[in-house]
Amino acid sequence: MQYLILNNGVKMPILGFEVHQIPPEKTKQAVIDAIDVGYRLIDTAQAYDNESEVGEAIRECGVAREDLFITTKVCVGNYGYDNCKASVLESLKKLGLDYIDLVLLHRPCSDYYGAYRALEDLYGEGLVKAIGVSNFNPERLTDICLFGREVIPAVNQVEANPFNAQYIAQANMEKNGVQMEACEPFAEGNNDIFNNEILVRIAEKNNKTSAQVMLRWLIERSIVVLFKSTDKDMMAENIDVFDFALDDGDMLEIMSLDKR
Repeated sequence: MQYLILNNGVKMPILGFEVHQIPPEKTKQAVIDAIDVGYRLIDTAQAYDNESEVGEAIRECGVAREDLFITTKVCVGNYGYDNCKASVLESLKKLGLDYIDLVLLHRPCSDYYGAYRALEDLYGEGLVKAIGVSNFNPERLTDICLFGREVIPAVNQVEANPFNAQYIAQANMEKNGVQMEACEPFAEGNNDIFNNEILVRIAEKNNKTSAQVMLRWLIERSIVVLFKSTDKDMMAENIDVFDFALDDGDMLEIMSLDKR
């Protein structure tokens, strides 16, 4: 596994497993399987309604807590200082953890300023090792970076895939010292992305799948990327992306797919 260092010195795996849209009854086994094949970053959220199942998997997976990187996200309904702080304490309880590695604000709506202040205080108390945001566009991200002068967001999680490459957003994050994290790396399978001619040709050249090429493309850009599945074979296949590299021509061809 490859790691990146966040702006506060915390080490974060560059490839992780997310449990978005995985039903609670399937979450525990999915997380255990993901950890078993080598994933160490597990991403959940209050809105996913499966934090408790993630916690059960963490306790039963056989991997030391300090070797795992756990993320959750505060839902908009829990924004505002008091609500946010209470909700993160509840997430800690559901996960069964003494600390959470990364907590993000899920979307830039409602009183996210008050919520961010609560995350800063939880960070100061050591209950959260890093804080950040999710789905913040460049303007909102710059705003929260200026607002959060005590603790600059460590991460901004956004959708990123070959059809929505987020080059401008990444440049803004780099300017603000914020690590970009990509969800939906396969564009939810839309527009027949797995059979895209360019991606398939690059995959064949590297003896990989188009999915592996998409993950590698984000890793080559120093972006943390999240993958989801309940299929253990697919989990194993998609973590097998550290034994090849895309050349400049590959990167340029994939750049041509960006529809912004």
